[in-house]
Formats: sequence, structure tokens, C-alpha cells
Amino acid sequence: MPNYTTSYSTKPRKPHHRRPATGDQLPSARRRAQRRPGAQYLHHSQGFGRRTSGRRPRRRDARRPYAIIAVACAALLFIASVVWYLNRGVTVSLNGSDVSVRINSSVQQLIDDNQLSYRTGDLLAVDDTVLEKRGGERYSVKVDDEQIDNDDLSSTALAGGEAIEIGNGRDEYEEHEVIATEIQPALTVKGTGAIQYVQTWGVPGRSEVWVGSVSGKTADRGVVQEVQDCVVRATSVSPDEGSYVALTFDEGPSSYTEQIVSILEEKGVGATFFLQGDRSEEHQAAARAIADAGFELGSNSYSDTDLTALSGDDLRSQITRGFDAVKDASGVETSLLRAPYGLFSESSWSEAMDLVSAVVSWNLDSGDYLLPGAGSVVDTVMGSVANGNIILLTDNETTGAQTVEALPQLIDSLQAQGFTLVSLSDLIATDSKLAEELDVSRVSMPDDAALPQVKKDTADQDA
Repeated sequence: MPNYTTSYSTKPRKPHHRRPATGDQLPSARRRAQRRPGAQYLHHSQGFGRRTSGRRPRRRDARRPYAIIAVACAALLFIASVVWYLNRGVTVSLNGSDVSVRINSSVQQLIDDNQLSYRTGDLLAVDDTVLEKRGGERYSVKVDDEQIDNDDLSSTALAGGEAIEIGNGRDEYEEHEVIATEIQPALTVKGTGAIQYVQTWGVPGRSEVWVGSVSGKTADRGVVQEVQDCVVRATSVSPDEGSYVALTFDEGPSSYTEQIVSILEEKGVGATFFLQGDRSEEHQAAARAIADAGFELGSNSYSDTDLTALSGDDLRSQITRGFDAVKDASGVETSLLRAPYGLFSESSWSEAMDLVSAVVSWNLDSGDYLLPGAGSVVDTVMGSVANGNIILLTDNETTGAQTVEALPQLIDSLQAQGFTLVSLSDLIATDSKLAEELDVSRVSMPDDAALPQVKKDTADQDA
């Protein structure tokens, strides 16, 4: 109920006269009106405050507490969801049976929670005698078929779905020094044919002798890693279907090379040029013309040298310098080699197989280097040609004019007999089995492979 106050005056009342306005008084300067005696006034403390000019009274939002409660509940629900997700149970297979574990718990926790107990392995000396019973591995643990070291059991987390096998601990050997001896792979060349390549790369084996740190014993552990011998395969191309031959040119480039390129382009046939390194340096424009026309390039070594007469660094230098010269002259990188005179021995392979993708000779020699005349060159080839042949032609200053004269006749004659003339790579591609094994564009030596040694003949061994 409103609280009213009555104002009383003890002085006698005087007549009331309103003071006239002077015209220059401001409202804020007016005196506050005095309370009249006997009048009742409402106190401000009862909830009705004065209004401030131009400002609306603040109203309290009754929904605000509920919004705060809703946000708090949502936050608690989110935190509870995260906690549940981070601690949810997942299923793993333990020795063939499904068990539930907390996600990201360790293998050691799994062992502890299931109170698993297994026989600890023994600690062995290097000669396999027992140094300490139960001094070896506590558990043998595999997770998804991967053996886990006992030191890693506490840090190996389980995400769910793993197949875990736990059994008796394995025996362990004492700390020991290992004296290892590498077993070098041997080289074997199998088959016959114009194309030779590494079919199986040699991987070294290893034998070990152990010296125990505790027992002091020495034990020959024998071969601990078997050697993988190297196999070089020699073969020829057998097209799956159709009739194909490859034209190949040796000893170039020469002053006749660009004429040969023009004839091949005009006839629309493929070919492979095995360029000699020193001559590529002399005739760089010709080498570039071959590459620009899209013909395949290989190396004929750096110079006209019998590679079987070289060994070690001399052999490797002759091969690498040839490849480098071809690349510098033509802009094309190659690892395809035709050895001068077609000679590349087992010893050559054992010392330089990591440099070449394949070594290619020929199985049809035109005999043009004997200068029998253009007609005789054509007759020689046509009298012996067979499907899959690699035909040898020569591109040098001595034979160049004869080659330019014979080439159009030879191409026409081969095409008349139904042969398609292609590059060496395209010829290999017609033989699906060979194409699966051989890529002449790159060397494919694995990281763990090593150069082999040539097997000695029995007579040499006896000597």
C-alpha cells in the first residue's frame, strides 16, 4: 500500500503570489517548488523513480536465467559425450576370442586386465646353452601378425579390430658382438639371343660369428641370410602376332645421318640409333635431328673400343661417358647400350650392370660395313630376315653413302613382305612376356642389390 507523508507548517499562512517570469530564466534554474501544507506526496522509494529525459527505463529480461541454464546443460552434455567417446569400449581379438577393451589402452593393460600369465623364456649363451632360466622374454606378443617387443607393450595402443596373439615368452640370447661376413652373389647368364638384361638382381648373403658378452664364448652361427645369385637373361623377340623387325644404326652420327633420318620420316617407319660418344660430340646437330624426329636413341659406347678388353673404372668410364655424350648432344637420356662389335662378356656384366638397362646386339647383320654395294646389302637382309629380327646397319663416313642408297630399297622390300618396321622398344612391346620383364628406358637395380662375381670354372678352381 502506498506510503504517504503529510506536510505541516508551523508558520501562519501568507497570501500566495506567483512570481512573474522575467523571460530570461531557464527551466533548470527555477527553484524547486515548496511542498504545500496538508498535501500528500508519494515517496520515490516505493518503486516509482524519476524518468531521465530521453531515456527509457530498463526492463529486466525474465528469460535470461533459462537461457543460461540451457547453455550450461548443453556444455555438460558435450563434455560428457567427449569423455564417453575418448573412453569408449572397443573389441579386439585375443588368441581367437573377442574381448572388450577401452579404446587406446595398451597391450600391457590388456595383459594386466585379463590377468594373463605365460612362461618366460630362457636367457641363452651364444652357443645355445642356458645361462639363466626365465631370463628371456616375458611374453611373445603379435599384433596383426607383427611381433611386438616387450619393451613396447606399454606404448602399443589398441584402436579396436586388432588380432592379438599372446603366448609363452621366447628364449633370448645374451648381449654379444657380431662378426659378419658378406657372401657375394654369383653371376649366371642364361639363354641365347640378341637382347641381354638382368632378370634377377643379386642380393648378398651373410654369415655371422657371435662372441658372448656374458659367457665369453664364441659361436659360428653360419649363414644367417641366404645369398640370391644374379641372372642375366639372353633372348630374342617373338611377337605375339604380326610381323615386325627393328632397324638399328651403329657408329653414328655422321654427315649422312640427317639424310637417313629424312628417308625414315618419308617412309613413316621406326628405327633406333646407337650413337658413339665421341662422334656425338663432333656431330651434335645430327644427334639433335634424330631426337627431334622422335627416333629412339641408345649408346654405342664412347669410342670404338672392345669393352671386353676393359675392366673396373676403365670399363665404367667408357660406358658412362658414352651415355653422357649422347645426352649432351641430343638432349635425350638413355641407358640402352650396344657394345662395339657386339662384345659384352660376363665380366663386363658383373662390373657394370648397374649402368645399363639392356645390352642389345643384332640377329641379322646386313654386312654393309664390307661395302658390297647397296643392292647386295638389300639382298643379304631379304635373304635371311625373320619375324622379330634386329637388323644391323652402319652410319659412318665410310658406309654412309651406301646406306643412304640402300635404305629406301630395303624399307620397300621389307614392307612388301608384310613386315612392320619399328624401333627396338616397340619391337620388344610386341612380345608380351618380354615386355613384362624388360624396360629399356631405365636401370632397375634395387637398393639391396649388389654387383655379382663371375663364377670360376672348375678347372680354374682346381688350379
